[in-house]
Amino acid sequence: MPDPKPLIELTGQPIGFTELLLIGENKVRLTAAPEGLARVQAARAVVEQAMAEGKPVYGATTGVGAMKDVAWSSEELDAFNLGLVRAHHFGTGEPFPISVVRNAMALRVNTALTGYVGCSTDLVNNYLELLSADVIPVVRRTGSIGCADIGLMGQIGAVLTGVGEAVYEGKRLPAAEAFKRAGLRPRRMAPRDGLASLSVNAVSFAAAAETTRAAAGALRTLLAVGLAASGAMGASRDPWIAVTHVGTPREAMIGKWLCNASEGWDWPSGTHVQDPLSLRMIAQVFGAVFESVLTAGHKILAATGRTDDNPVIAEGRVLTSGGSLPLDVTLLLESAILCMAHAARNSFNRCVLLGNGQRRDLPVNLVPEGAIATGFGPIIKLAGEIFSRVLSMTNPVSAQSLVVAGGMEDEAAFLPLVIERFDRQMQALKRLAALEALLAAQAMDIHGDKPSGAVKLVYDVVRRHAAFYTVDRPLSTEVEAIEDELASEEFLTSLIAISPIHAIDGFFALGGFGMDSFQPRPTAIGLKYP
Repeated sequence: MPDPKPLIELTGQPIGFTELLLIGENKVRLTAAPEGLARVQAARAVVEQAMAEGKPVYGATTGVGAMKDVAWSSEELDAFNLGLVRAHHFGTGEPFPISVVRNAMALRVNTALTGYVGCSTDLVNNYLELLSADVIPVVRRTGSIGCADIGLMGQIGAVLTGVGEAVYEGKRLPAAEAFKRAGLRPRRMAPRDGLASLSVNAVSFAAAAETTRAAAGALRTLLAVGLAASGAMGASRDPWIAVTHVGTPREAMIGKWLCNASEGWDWPSGTHVQDPLSLRMIAQVFGAVFESVLTAGHKILAATGRTDDNPVIAEGRVLTSGGSLPLDVTLLLESAILCMAHAARNSFNRCVLLGNGQRRDLPVNLVPEGAIATGFGPIIKLAGEIFSRVLSMTNPVSAQSLVVAGGMEDEAAFLPLVIERFDRQMQALKRLAALEALLAAQAMDIHGDKPSGAVKLVYDVVRRHAAFYTVDRPLSTEVEAIEDELASEEFLTSLIAISPIHAIDGFFALGGFGMDSFQPRPTAIGLKYP
């Protein structure tokens, strides 16, 4: 029976977050645009002409790295290109999510369709064949210094040749077995195809896209939790109104959201002239954070349609390239990592304010009057520990020194490591949101507040997993349950349905935003339905 999934046609143009989400979740079929394949063929002809004339072609007729001056005879080329891929299956550690690997393969196809790579159309079709059969290589996380994902992409390329491991029908199998079950056969690596299958940053860009999108979702939830805490402490809305007039566009966006999302909950003001900065400056903090994440997101998407191979085909020649250094994406993600620490500090400061008994006459540690309890004092220490974890990952790593390959490779961006740190920060923010939400719900109940809208969503999550605190009790499982629900796609979808931020939700395709009405953009890939 024909596959009922819609068809995405890859053209070589940048791919959006909506498309990446659909590809990563295996909700679409992929094909290569005919004009893109024509560009692949034209570039391949240049490579084959150079080889026929006896010109050295890096990584096709010569070795790589420190072995760049080793030339291979025509009889040795098949063995070299096969071995080149398999030699770069050296990644270790936990594997990337399957969604990241699917997108990495799609990105390799998409960037090849720009016509600058020089690989064969067979290689393009081999990647598409794996995706169509949903035979997804196991790609272990550790194996790239961020100057082409050779140890990561090599794990995908090796599977194409029938070695390594792959996931098929939910089972992790030897590649040969996965191929057999799927009715596929291993592929040879033609000259240039071996290096083209591994010397790009497709895994990093796919992982960066997934983590950045997830970070945007976690920040959306943390912002809603921050609003809940602010209302519970009687924060003045005046600074949020003011920022819509005098703030940056992004600050004004957050200020407007805070005002709109708090409508229907008229909390008593606890303000004496002005509030602490962690309440007054939520719009400034989150405005800057979202600006950073959005900027990184735009740069990541641009990379999905950019050739970062070495060599490249241009002006009818095979040209040595330095495009494998993804420093632009790396530096923007490092900036986003610093911003995540500011968001964490903002949340932690509100947790401290909630527990110190200085706002709206809230009791110390949020212990109700007459209760014999230690209350939430100890758990605020956990909030401080989480903030410190987030902060500890802000030290830049992209500029550290590294020289490998006999001195031929002395620049690196360490993009996979940067992404891993960003991901760990994002996970920590989810737990911090759960702690702040728990404290805010306790404060609201002490005063009998009746929140509405986005804040009620947060409050209801807390109370589904944690009762009003009157007697000291273990909180670990309650916090984890709150965290899981606040971090769920279902909660984010409900939050966005009630209180959207279009510039963020639409761009990152959060909570299914815009999926029902999605239309292909003329400058990007097209989504076609059968």
